[in-house]
Amino acid sequence: MTDGAEQLTALSGGAAGPAALRPLLAEVLAALGAGAARRGGPVVPGEPAAVAETVRGVLAKAQGRSALGELVELLAYGAADPADPSCAAHLHCPPLAVAVAADLAVSALNPSQDSWDQAPAATTLETELLAELAESVGFRPDRAAGVLTTGGTESNLLGLMLARDQRLGPDVELNGIPAGVRPRILASEAAHFSVQRAAALLGLGERAVRTVPVDRALRMDPGALADAFAEAGWEGATPIAVVATAGTTDTGAIDPLPAVADLAARHGTWLHVDAAYGGGALFSRRLAPLLDGIDRADSVSLDWHKLGWQPAAAGVFLVREARTYASLARRAVYLNPADDEEAGYPSLLGQSLRTTRRPDAFKLAVTLRALGRDGLGALVDRCHELARHAAELVRAAPELELHCDPVLTTVVFRRTADDPERSDAVNAELRRSLLRSGRAVVGRTELPGTGPGRVRLKLTLLNPHTTERELAALIGAVAE
Repeated sequence: MTDGAEQLTALSGGAAGPAALRPLLAEVLAALGAGAARRGGPVVPGEPAAVAETVRGVLAKAQGRSALGELVELLAYGAADPADPSCAAHLHCPPLAVAVAADLAVSALNPSQDSWDQAPAATTLETELLAELAESVGFRPDRAAGVLTTGGTESNLLGLMLARDQRLGPDVELNGIPAGVRPRILASEAAHFSVQRAAALLGLGERAVRTVPVDRALRMDPGALADAFAEAGWEGATPIAVVATAGTTDTGAIDPLPAVADLAARHGTWLHVDAAYGGGALFSRRLAPLLDGIDRADSVSLDWHKLGWQPAAAGVFLVREARTYASLARRAVYLNPADDEEAGYPSLLGQSLRTTRRPDAFKLAVTLRALGRDGLGALVDRCHELARHAAELVRAAPELELHCDPVLTTVVFRRTADDPERSDAVNAELRRSLLRSGRAVVGRTELPGTGPGRVRLKLTLLNPHTTERELAALIGAVAE
């Protein structure tokens, strides 16, 4: 083999792995810098078709030893970079460098957590981390259970699957929904779309999800939830779960968790709290009280690739009682034979819907020990302060209209229009114009209801290093 071929076929693990990686990492880091400099802003400018043509052109000529650098530079140039202060559209965080470095170690070693003999240390590490996170939610770590997931969508599916199995009995997976049973899932109008998707995947059908009205801040109305329970009773339906949201995607709204928990308990219904966004508030002494009542949930979804500054994926699913996990248990003789477990070799196979699974807990464990809970809490507080400052800037701009005060780190507003009938079109095109120019990445949402005037712009502020001056420039670009 030539030296170049040997380098490209070298392995990343083993004692020689670091030496093989070092020159490639230097090349990657240089290409990342070159791509970002070439981009020169928060997002690659131009129409989608032009960007696609650029990608095809590089793919056509990148060959052999130079392919790594050329394609990394392309990826960086064509990125929407959440580390840029003007990239503030989505729950898409700039990951901490320490977390990225930790994730590199996982990629190099490539463990899989479907059996102990593929990930001896990582198996214990995930178990210990989950106990720590369960305690932060208010669960008893000796009774709770959980798993790292790809994010809120997978976590919500797990929560609703366990709710179905607990409410409808252990045979439901084998025999389907019992005849005459009409399952019902109660979730707010602002709940994540993955609730409907989960209902479909679980064989319940999307129509099993009964949406509950929200107030102007997009929080679930407890009175409307009580009415939904009553309606289910009149219709002969069986409520199997209530999904409360702690941090909606659009506004960061947090449902009134204590009132929702009271109603779920009164009706003997599983309570799943989707805290994929709002779970980051648990790190903040100032914001943690917003999640009072989360400890009464039967299951919880958390995402640390949002307000946790981890590379995706870093989702966490937790249940208050490990016994409710029973329907997910599986035995595969080549992965977790019973005699191995009896001999002291633990298995995480029955915790996840996936088989091959990388140890995403590792980067979070490194981050928590490097920064501590207070260090992460300071980042959460900084982003919350930025959101409050942004809201004041919007209030001060006569061309802009704030929807409501920020709860977490999301600011929802719109550009006013002379003709109210054109308000939606004006705001939609304003966002696309900023995107085409490469000047800013601003989010978009639509408020519940009918008729014109529902389209809103959205800033999701997840970069704690953004300055007030940079924030003012971003809002000024919208106001222009």
